[in-house]
Order: sequence, then C-alpha cells, then structure tokens
Amino acid sequence: MEQHLVTVAAIDDDQASLDFIKAALKQHPVELLTETSPDRGLQLVLRRRPQIVLLDLMMPGMNGLEVLDHIIEAAPDTEVILITGQYSPESAVEAIRRGAGDYITKPLPLNLLRDKIGNLVTEAQQRQTALQLDAELLKTYQFEEMIGRSPLMLQVFARIRRVAPHYRTALVTGASGTGKELVAAALHRLSPVSGNRFAVCNCSAVVETLFESELFGHVRGAFTGAGQDKVGLFEYAHGGTVFLDEIGEIPLEMQSKLLRVLENREIQRVGAPAVRKVDVRVIAATNRNLQELIAEKRFREDLYYRLSMVEIELPPLADRREDLPLLEHFFIEQFAEQYGKTIRGITPRAQIVLGRYPWRGNIRELKSILGSACMMAEGEMIDVRDLPERLRTQSAQTNNEESGELLPLAEVERRYVLRVLEQAGGNKVKAAKILGINRATVYRILNEQDPGE
Repeated sequence: MEQHLVTVAAIDDDQASLDFIKAALKQHPVELLTETSPDRGLQLVLRRRPQIVLLDLMMPGMNGLEVLDHIIEAAPDTEVILITGQYSPESAVEAIRRGAGDYITKPLPLNLLRDKIGNLVTEAQQRQTALQLDAELLKTYQFEEMIGRSPLMLQVFARIRRVAPHYRTALVTGASGTGKELVAAALHRLSPVSGNRFAVCNCSAVVETLFESELFGHVRGAFTGAGQDKVGLFEYAHGGTVFLDEIGEIPLEMQSKLLRVLENREIQRVGAPAVRKVDVRVIAATNRNLQELIAEKRFREDLYYRLSMVEIELPPLADRREDLPLLEHFFIEQFAEQYGKTIRGITPRAQIVLGRYPWRGNIRELKSILGSACMMAEGEMIDVRDLPERLRTQSAQTNNEESGELLPLAEVERRYVLRVLEQAGGNKVKAAKILGINRATVYRILNEQDPGE
C-alpha cells in the first residue's frame, strides 16, 4: 500500500527552536513547514492542513492556547503538541482539556523529541492508511447492499448465498434496525425469480379488517367501499417474491388463511367463488420472539414451522462492533455526496464515542446519527462536537452501572482503556503512558472480543 507523506507544521517565535525541530525531524520522511508568527502560522495550518502541529505556548500577539482553539475548531483531526519553556501543571491540564495531544517542556533532549515526533508520524501515517484501507475494504466486504466483515455477518452472507437458489419460504429475524428488508431483497435478487416482482407488505401498517383484501384481493361489491376489483399482493407478485414485514402483527384469523395459501399455492379474492393459482416465494420478517407469541396463543405454531424452513437471524450492531469503521465510512461517504460536502472521515475521538455507544437502534440509528453529524460538520472530518448531544453525554459504563449489569473482567478492562483513550483525545501513546502500559498492550486490549460474545 502507498506510504503517505506526513506534513508537520512548527510554529514558534524562536528561530533556534525551529532549527532544533528541523534537526529532530531530519531522519523522518515528513514535509516540515515552519512559521515564527502565530497569526501567519495559523493561516499556514488552515491552508495546508498538516497532520501534526508543534506549537509554542508563549508567543507575542496570540498565545499557543488561542492558536490551539482555532486549529481544533477548523481541523479537529490535527494532532497538536504544545511546547513550552515555562511548565505548569495548570497549563498542561488546560492544554489537554482544550484538545492538545501532548504537552512537552523545553529544553528537550534531541533523541527524546525525535522519538516523540516519530511516534506521532507513525500514527498519522496509520490514520491516513486506515482511511484508504477502509475505502478498499468497503468494496471487499459489501454484499448485496449490506456491509460487514465480522464473523457474525459473514455467516449471514454465506447463509443467504446457500439458500437463495432453493428456498420457497424464509423467516428473517432480528431487532429493529438491523436490516431485515435488505436480507429479504438479497434473497430475492439471488433467487431464480430475481427478474420478477418483489412485493412488500408492512403487516403492522395494515388495518385488521383489510388484511385479506390487501394480501389476496377482492371483487367489486365484496364489502362496503369495494367499488372495483382489486388485485392482492400475492396475485400481483405471481412468479416473484412477497415480503411480509412484521409478520408477528398478523391477526390469528388471517394467519390460518395465510397458512392455507402457503400450503395450497392458491388464493381466493374476497367475495369471489373461484380460487386462483399463485406461484410466489414468501419471505417473512419480525423483530418479535415468535416462540413467545406461540406460547401466548398469539401466533400459530404450524405457520411458524412453515415459514421458518429457512431462518436467518441478524445480529444487533452491539454484537458486531468490528463492522463500525466500515459502516461509518459507507454512511459518511453517502451523506457527504448527498449534502455536497468534502468530508473525508471521522476523528479518532469521535470513533471512540461511537464505539462506546450501546446502539439500541442498530444500523438505522447509526445511519441517522451520521446523517446528522455530516449535516453539522464544517470541516473535512466529523468530530465529537458534530455528534448528537445524547452521544456526547451518555457513557456505556454508566449505563451498565445503572442497570446493575455485571461484566467480565476483560470487558471492564477494555472499557476503562476506552475511557482513558477518549480523555487522551484518541492518542494511544498518551493513553498508554497514563495507564502505565505499552502501546502494543493498548491495541491488544481494544482488539480482544468480549468472552461472553
């Protein structure tokens, strides 16, 4: 993969300090931009958008914290390192709070400065590579308008491929917002009847008294208001596929009629004496637990067995968090084009916030949140400030404590590392230093799966 050249800007009113930084960077493959004026330095940063900025704290006219505020506002993905000859704990805390990635004190040994900058350059290259890699992976891990590289989703994709040529009835289950209609559409497109109609009925939106007419049609005069013959969904989709979304909402009386249609492959319009043969594939979907509805006598067991000859269960987004980067890239690209914006991606700290969110609304909620964030974003990267208020304030750990949930030790460790990483602005070197571990251990903890998953 192409190695990206990292641009570093150094802003310091002391030319000797700039020469020192130039010497420290000599061994690194970077483009160095320097400026002795804070005003001109800020304009340089806004114009060239370097990945790393080395910023002197005490400068005439505009101090480093003011310059920092402007940089974070305009380019939140830029890594800003404040350098000062007058260290104080208060100014260090204030700098980190306002978005600085690190705070170092002059005079700094050449080797130490070289190592610090080297680590930042490596991380900047990794971030740039990750953006490119996400775009390439997106092509690899797209399947029939669905996206996923997690083992759970790869299993779903494999199951769809295997059953699509053969199924007559199928049941798709999963929580709201997980993409059940996308699975149904994929089954249809990969089936032998893909060239024919794909008819959709949202069962939760149909008035109970009109169910039979909606599915099977009626003849003129069959009931009050039936002014003309109507073709039902099954007849309309003859030779193709009928998708019955929210199948758990169908009334019991209608369930028996639907079962008869599935068994006999024939329908009877309301008010008509004759039956008509239909050849359709039927896909049903639900976010309800049909076994519980059967136990409550609210769903027919024989209909369930007829529908679930092939059953595909979609996992919630919280169980497939490794898919978040690809989904984020996909939706950001989609909304950036829709809104006519040049948004390249999302900052590490915003990714951390998304990674900690519980995602009860699943992919539908993720799409909504990123659509809003793209609308709010003013720069090239979505930052925490662009996310809805509920994400900025809600903590996954707080939610677990309030619910009394007991977590495995490894998950407690992982979530604590995420909290520290968020406080460190996404800087893994700084997070590792706070935690007293090396950066490789940080990566290992974050990449480990919850044993309970």
